[in-house]
Amino acid sequence: MENNCEIRPRPKTFREMIKSWHFWKPFLGVFLGGVAGFSYYYFIGCSGGSCAITSSPVMSTIWGGLIGLFLVKSPCTSGKC
Repeated sequence: MENNCEIRPRPKTFREMIKSWHFWKPFLGVFLGGVAGFSYYYFIGCSGGSCAITSSPVMSTIWGGLIGLFLVKSPCTSGKC
């Protein structure tokens, strides 16, 4: 059976790094996760203060960003077969 896994080399210079997907992928994951976390707080979160994560917009945004980062940088999406 053939191995269809293509591993792309990482960029060498700073300018190549800024233009590459390796650089922007974590930022995009954190940003979209933060937006999703804040949206969860705004539309669903509890207002009574009894929920540790969803009662604060800051905590919801931070947790959403961390989950977004984990989803983007998880070992399953690293491109290694």
